[in-house]
Amino acid sequence: MKIDREMKKRIREMVLSSFDYSENISDEDLNEKIHRCINYEGARNFLPLEMRDEMQSAVFNSIRGFDVLEPLLADEEVTEIMINGPDRIFTEKHGKITESEYKFESEERLDDIIQQIVSGANRTVNEADPIVDARLPDGSRVNIVLPPVSLNGPVVTIRKFSKEPYTLEKLMECNSISKEAADFLKLVVKAGYNIFISGGTGSGKTTFLNALSSCIPQDERIITIEDSAELKISNIKNLVRLEVRNKNSGECKEILIRDLIRTALRMRPTRIIVGEVRGPEAIDMLQAMATGHDGSLSTGHGNSVPDMLDRLETMILMGTEIPLNAVRKQIASAIDVMIHLGRLRDGSRKVLEISEVLGVSDGEIELNPLFVFKENPKQEDDKVAGELVRTGNSFVCGWKLKKAGIEWADA
Repeated sequence: MKIDREMKKRIREMVLSSFDYSENISDEDLNEKIHRCINYEGARNFLPLEMRDEMQSAVFNSIRGFDVLEPLLADEEVTEIMINGPDRIFTEKHGKITESEYKFESEERLDDIIQQIVSGANRTVNEADPIVDARLPDGSRVNIVLPPVSLNGPVVTIRKFSKEPYTLEKLMECNSISKEAADFLKLVVKAGYNIFISGGTGSGKTTFLNALSSCIPQDERIITIEDSAELKISNIKNLVRLEVRNKNSGECKEILIRDLIRTALRMRPTRIIVGEVRGPEAIDMLQAMATGHDGSLSTGHGNSVPDMLDRLETMILMGTEIPLNAVRKQIASAIDVMIHLGRLRDGSRKVLEISEVLGVSDGEIELNPLFVFKENPKQEDDKVAGELVRTGNSFVCGWKLKKAGIEWADA
C-alpha cells in the first residue's frame, strides 16, 4: 500500500508546528508526537490501521532522516540509488536497475534533503555552483547535479558501500577472486609492492582497495588521500585521513589532491593510499611511490591494464612537459603490480587480470600477466561462469618478497 504523500506532508507539518525548538526532542518523544498526529489525521481521513505504522516510519524519517531514501539506504541489497527529480527514483540490486515505488512529495522536499546531505559533509551546492560530490554519514558516495545544469530537476546518485568492509576472504566467497590470486596479493601487499587498481565505473575499485588495505601490517603509518572520504580502514591505528576541499563562494582556498600528496610526504608515512587519480596529480602519486613509500596503492578509471597505463601517461602530460619515454620510465619504476577489475554482463564484479610491470622495452611499458580471467563457455541462468587462473608466467620481480623475508614458490 502506497503512502499518501499529501497526508504525510500534513502530518509532518502538524508535528513540526508542535515543536518547542528551545528543547531537544528525543526520538521517543518525537515518535509520540507523530503517533498522536497520525491518530488525529487518521480519524478524519480514514487511515487504515495497517497503514499507520508505515506512516509513522515515513514521517519520522522525513524529520530525522533522509525521508523516502531511508528504507532504500537500509536495504543492504541496494547498491545504488539514482534520483532523477522528485518523481523518479531508481535502484540497483544484484546488478539490475529498476524503478522504485518511492517518490518525494515535491521538488522542494528533495531540495531540502539535498541541502541536508551536503551540509552534513561540509559542502555547498546551489544554482551558482550546481555540481558537488559528498558522502553520507555511513560513507556512501553522493553526486549531486542541480538545475540549470540538470534539465529534469535535481539529480542525486548515491553509491552505497557495505557496512562491513570487504576483505579478500569475502571477495573469494563472492567468486570475485581466486584463492591463489588472493594469497599472492596478500603477500605483495605485506612486502610493500606498489599496486595500482584499474576498472570501469562500478567495477568495485574502492571496495577492492579497502580489501587490499586490510592486508597492510598494523604497525605502519598510513595516510589516505581522497576526493570524498570513502575508504574504511579499521585495522591500522596510526591512520591519517585527508580529503580535498572544493572552492566555494566563501574565502576558503581550494585544496587539491596534488596539495595533499605533497603535504603527506612531510607527515612521515609508511604508505600513501590515493583513492583515485583523475588528472595531473598522477605525477605526484608516482613520485611518492618511487621515492621510498613502498606499498602505496591507488586506483583509476581504465578499460584494461594497457588502457590504464595509457591514461596515466595522458594524466601526467596534463601536469608537466617531459618526454613520453621519461613518463613511461617513471610509471614503470613506480608501479609494481597492476590489477584490473571488471563488471560483467550479469552484473557481477570480478578481478580480470593481475600483471606485474617489468619496465620499459623498446619504448613501451612491458607487462607480465600473472593471472587472467578465463570465461567458461558453458553458462547457466545468464550467469557468467569462469575463474581467475595462473598464466604460467613466473613472477619476475620477487626481490621485495625476499627482502621482506617472505617465501613464495614462483618468486
